Amino acid sequence: MIEVIQAGLRQAGLPAQLVQTVDDYGREGAQQMMQARGLIDVLIPRGSANLIQTVVNESKVPVIETGDGVVHIYVDSEVDESIVAPIVVNAKAQRPSVCNSLETLLIHQAVASKLLPKVAQALAEAGVTIHGCEKTQEIISCVPATDEDWSTEYLSLDLSIKVVQDLDEALAHIAKYSTHHTESILTSNKANAERFLAENDSAVVMVNASTRFTDGGEFGFGAEVGISTQKLHARGPMGLRELTSSKWLVRGSGQVRS
Repeated sequence: MIEVIQAGLRQAGLPAQLVQTVDDYGREGAQQMMQARGLIDVLIPRGSANLIQTVVNESKVPVIETGDGVVHIYVDSEVDESIVAPIVVNAKAQRPSVCNSLETLLIHQAVASKLLPKVAQALAEAGVTIHGCEKTQEIISCVPATDEDWSTEYLSLDLSIKVVQDLDEALAHIAKYSTHHTESILTSNKANAERFLAENDSAVVMVNASTRFTDGGEFGFGAEVGISTQKLHARGPMGLRELTSSKWLVRGSGQVRS
């Protein structure tokens, strides 16, 4: 891969050395990079939650944290039923091993009995294993969910489903278990949609769309560097603009500050 990137740089008239790898140095090389304050401007760890936390905790170099994705979709009591199964299946099964894939589906109790069988059938056809709460188990056949499931980023064809009383419970569940990556609400109620957008403290919050759209390419950034779940300074999908810093040039003619 590094050779391909360097070849592209040469074709663009740029030095191939702009992109290099330290793979040959293994963990020791990574540790040295984390200590190279003054030589390296920023580190962007990409990989497991354990890797990311190790870099965040041990680095003396500034770090942009690309967090893991315990991603939620909430199906409201007022919803266009035709969009539910297609969005849920796309969010979970199109590419389950990425951070914007769906991990927990929350569904309002008023529509659970009607919609869950259709959603479960569509998920089964996509090879998804459902981990359901007690109320979900009463409606469909599934694996009993544990407390650990609600905070698990499966990155596989597994999905947790919980039946909730209302939007309040959905928001409370997300606030407790979310990694602040992406959340989506499926609803035809404008007030509920606006409340969901306002009260979720995540990098990307959506209405009536698959969470798979949280992506630098989809957002028009070109190549994606990562998806930041922190707040300073980049948040959400990051392109080249998010990696740039400012330099102020001041040309005076003798001015002094009074």
